[in-house]
Amino acid sequence: MKLKVESVVFEWRGPAPFYFARVPEHQASAIKEISKDLSYGWGVIPCHVIIGKTREYTSLFPKDGGYLVPLKDALRKPNNIQVGQLIKLELEFAL
Repeated sequence: MKLKVESVVFEWRGPAPFYFARVPEHQASAIKEISKDLSYGWGVIPCHVIIGKTREYTSLFPKDGGYLVPLKDALRKPNNIQVGQLIKLELEFAL
């Protein structure tokens, strides 16, 4: 399954900064439908994230009834992604 997502990048400042994009609600519900087949615990869902020509393996985090996409440096830096920027990304799930 593949989903095309548009979201604004935000930063979570913990012990180290992390960058995320929130999956829109209508698409998060589609992910929830397949989550039982994909999750390896705590509701975390493995997937590939594609931005531009960059593809990285990661896991979506459940948060407030939806999902957050972690944006690793390997995705952000080659695509010059900044906090507050609207980005287009593709999520690819192996069913």
